[in-house]
Formats: sequence, structure tokens, C-alpha cells
Amino acid sequence: MQLTIHQIDAFTSELFKGNYAAVIDVEAWLSDELMLKIGAENNVSETAFTCKQADGSFAIRWFSPLMEIDFCGHATLAAAFVLCEQHDVKQVTFHAPAVGELIINKNDDASFTMTFPKQAPSEAENIPSELFDGLSIQPIKVLKNQQAYFVIYENEDDVVHLKTDSSLLKTLYPLDVVATAKSTEYDFISRYFWPASGGDEDFVTGSIHTGLAPYWAQQLGKKSLSAYQASSRGGHMQCDVGDHTVTLTGRAVRYMQGTIYL
Repeated sequence: MQLTIHQIDAFTSELFKGNYAAVIDVEAWLSDELMLKIGAENNVSETAFTCKQADGSFAIRWFSPLMEIDFCGHATLAAAFVLCEQHDVKQVTFHAPAVGELIINKNDDASFTMTFPKQAPSEAENIPSELFDGLSIQPIKVLKNQQAYFVIYENEDDVVHLKTDSSLLKTLYPLDVVATAKSTEYDFISRYFWPASGGDEDFVTGSIHTGLAPYWAQQLGKKSLSAYQASSRGGHMQCDVGDHTVTLTGRAVRYMQGTIYL
């Protein structure tokens, strides 16, 4: 069996920036074991597998090097980039069990707009000591949603200079950790740590912005926000917060296309 694999840099218009994802479109699902092995072999933060359905939409699944992930924004952007190019279309509809229907539109300026369910965080209770012990700088507030603990900092320098102990943060599974603060150049910045699920630090994480954007929209009194994820590669996106949804707009660029031999 031969499979075409694409590697795309998402939430950036420059190569070697943003977050990379592998995309593999299949005619029928491979076994879970094989998709896990491919995800581990690719060793990028996420490998997205897509499979066209009878109605023209695509089922989508995401695999980190360690496990299947419920929802990944940057790999969804990468998959939309590939499918829009392959099929010469400007809209792709995905379906995933954890998040339902995802409609991705390619805009005239070559950016992509993705509308996801809002996953706003709430005040965290019974916070594990491992969270505080795993952070070199203590936050001023801790929130959480179904994906992560949100550690809120007073200024963006704290987020940029934050160091973490992955052995401690790993014990928080299934929750990851996102550090965030108000920014001067952007509305807010963040960094995302997921040692139990994929790696010490993710480069750009679309899914967590479905929680970050509602929080900062409330704090800043605005519904349209610019966001920057301050990882070593860096990536930015526009966030628009609705009553029940968060719309993320970002760009992507192709790095590679190749063949997997199985």
C-alpha cells in the first residue's frame, strides 16, 4: 500500500514558523494501530487522517506521536489547505465525534476561516499542587475547561520567560496547561504545554483558542481579537467570538509532499 503524505506549516505564511502537521487522505480508515504507528513515525505534533464521506464531507481524526487526540485546530487547518488544493474548492466540511461538524472556508486572500464550538474556561477548584510546582512563575489566576488548565499571568514577560517541569505537568493528564497574558502587540499571547499527550510544548494550538478567545473577549470587552502563541516557532491567528462558537482565521504553507510505503 502507498499513501500520499503532506506536511503543512499552519498558522503562518512562512516556512519553518507556526506549527507543522502531517495530512493523509485515505479512501477507507486504516486500523487504529496502524494510524498510531504512522503518527509516531511522523513525530510531528499531529497527523490528521481524512476520509471522504458519501455526502462529500470528510471525517477527520488526529494522532499525536503518543495517542489519538479528540480535537486539533492546526492540523484541521492543514487538512483544509490540502483538500482545498486537491479538489479546487473553497470550503471543506469535517466531522469528528468530539466536536461535531467543522466548516472551513478558504478566503480570497488565501487565509482560512474555521468555526469551532466555544469551550470557555471556568474558575478551577481543587487545583493540584503539581500544577503550581511545575511552573517557575506563579499565576495570578487558574481556570480550566475540558482540555487544559488556564494559568493567567499579569504580564506577557511572565509567559515568555516561564519554565515548566514536564514530569510534574504530565501528572495532570488528561488536562494540559496553557499560560496566557494580555499583550501589547497583540490582544493576548499564550504558550501551551502537553507533556502527557504529545510533547513538552506545542508550537501553535488552534483548539485551545476556543477557550482563550472567550476568556480574553470578556476581559477586554471585545469580540474580535488578535492572538500570538509565543513558542520557539511562533504563530498567530485572528479570533472572533460568537454566542456559541469561536472563529479562527489563519494561514498555512506547504513544506513537503511524499509517499508512505506500507
